[in-house]
Amino acid sequence: MQRLFAIKLLLPIHQKHFILPFVFFLVSFVSTKVSGQILSRLDSIKLEEMHITRSKFINNLFHQAVGSLRRSNELAPAQATGKSEDIFMPYQDKIIRHIYINVFNFDRSFNDTGTPVNNLATRIGRRMHATTREFVIRDNLFFRENAPLNAFKLADNERYLRTLEYIQDARIIPSLAGDHPDSVDIYVFTKDFFSIAGGAAGQGLDRINANLYETNLGGMAQRLEVTGLYDRNRDQNWGYGGLYRKGNVFHSFVDASVGYSTMNGNPLTREEETTAFFTLSKRLVSPYSRSAGGVTISRHEANNIYKLPTDIFYKYRYDLVDAWAGYSIAINQLTATNNTIRDRRFLAFRYYKRNFTELPTQIRKNFDPVFNTTEMGLLQLTLYRQDYYKTRYVYGFGTTEDIPYGYNIAIVAGLQRQLYLQRPYAGLSASQFITTSQGDFIKLYLRTGGFLYDKNIQDGSILVGASAFSRIFFWGSTLVRGFANLNYTQLFNRVTYAPLHINNTYGLRGFLSDSAFGTQRLSLQLETEFYLKGQILGFRFAPFPYADLSLITPENKPYSQSSLYTSLGGGLRARNPNLVFETIELRAYFFPGAPNNMRGFKVILLSNLKFRYTSNYITAPDVVQLNGE
Repeated sequence: MQRLFAIKLLLPIHQKHFILPFVFFLVSFVSTKVSGQILSRLDSIKLEEMHITRSKFINNLFHQAVGSLRRSNELAPAQATGKSEDIFMPYQDKIIRHIYINVFNFDRSFNDTGTPVNNLATRIGRRMHATTREFVIRDNLFFRENAPLNAFKLADNERYLRTLEYIQDARIIPSLAGDHPDSVDIYVFTKDFFSIAGGAAGQGLDRINANLYETNLGGMAQRLEVTGLYDRNRDQNWGYGGLYRKGNVFHSFVDASVGYSTMNGNPLTREEETTAFFTLSKRLVSPYSRSAGGVTISRHEANNIYKLPTDIFYKYRYDLVDAWAGYSIAINQLTATNNTIRDRRFLAFRYYKRNFTELPTQIRKNFDPVFNTTEMGLLQLTLYRQDYYKTRYVYGFGTTEDIPYGYNIAIVAGLQRQLYLQRPYAGLSASQFITTSQGDFIKLYLRTGGFLYDKNIQDGSILVGASAFSRIFFWGSTLVRGFANLNYTQLFNRVTYAPLHINNTYGLRGFLSDSAFGTQRLSLQLETEFYLKGQILGFRFAPFPYADLSLITPENKPYSQSSLYTSLGGGLRARNPNLVFETIELRAYFFPGAPNNMRGFKVILLSNLKFRYTSNYITAPDVVQLNGE
């Protein structure tokens, strides 16, 4: 999510603990059957039957395709629209004759193929925004001319284009190539995001931070970002930072980034740092890709910018090297006779070293899980099969969204060295993605692992849970979808791991205090979104209530001494497709029984939020993470 601006209002409340019933939030998971039809596949259009120019042909082709989508969506506006590869299967193994690229500016809409919006905001935006260059889109294609069409690979490619930060939506449309029934022409349509954004947040005039970024500089997949901070309580009142990233360098699918900041808050050490970094990253963009990996090199130094006493401030300096690489095993044998086989095996290795060149005086040579030099090597085998459904109204206001189904199992083993501790590690991560015929999307997940030392398991952990988006159902003319996430975490024989907290995605959303911690955690998150039909000044609205519960058990305490924390509230999301900004969200949080060091109520206004369902085929080898992704 990209933030344009934020306004926070913090108000004290009476510290009274109570829980409201959640029946209202569960109603979205008991829905009536929605009548409608699954989106029909795009019919092929023969060039020889259309005596029109190429540009008119492309427009007609795209209008018919989108029109088919729109007509079907009027009957089934947000159900699963079918498997992503279905519309390409009739063209399987036909030879790709030509590939045509068509880039829509941000002021065009796939849902309305008429005249582009021409108000003052979009006219100014068009002058500021550089439309993505054709070669940039072509460099991000997995297929080529004069090669057989693979329906799964086209579906993967269409989904991948939608994950690019400067692309809002994408369509790939095949068409029979004139009087050559064994050939097809491929038409690629993409729609840009407005790529310039920024904003500011502050606490009166004492502290103001701001940023400005361009995600598609020159239309060439380049991100340039500058940040600034003024804080009158800092020793150096002004802080600054910058980042440059180039996507898909030399058509290698490698992203390169370099950055520097004097205002980097480190959540691990809780100190503010000066940081410089360089990264290379290559995702596994498709199950047909062979390799993935990345490397990060960075330097970090803590600065006492808030003039803390020397016994409280932790002065340190460390260098970080984090590199991993992996390769798909036996992919040629799997796809040699049948390129529709989707089960994969991926082997990856990771090396990680955080080397402290200056230790805090409070640590010296003592053992500390945060400030000791740590070195680790991990080997991971991932077994997966992951495909996608197309749908809408999961995170966005009707834009195309890709929801996975399938499985992912990662087995990891390695060795970690930390001061006098040298311990082997083993872990398992497993996920199952399920899509029901009624349009419910469910994810089951399990993570577990531990270190072996002196024949005992240390830092043993287990995290198990399930999340679900309900099917869409109707409440009058309003579309309603529910979300729920239930998870349980346990940490035993803790040595180097941080304790469990609830101020993260596995606890209470918006919770700011870190005073609630322990070694057992049980959390439930509920939210229901109501997508309203009407519009006001072009804005569409989606109000939502939410409720979170989290039960935390202190370390070395019985379960009966657990503390229950709750978060209740709601908000409103709004989106105007005619404006350059993305989703705007106003959310109110209420924390009954909040800790003494935290206010019990706050309201946050965020703009330029880009909601997407994100998933990866494989990730870098890692130990189990219990307080975040």
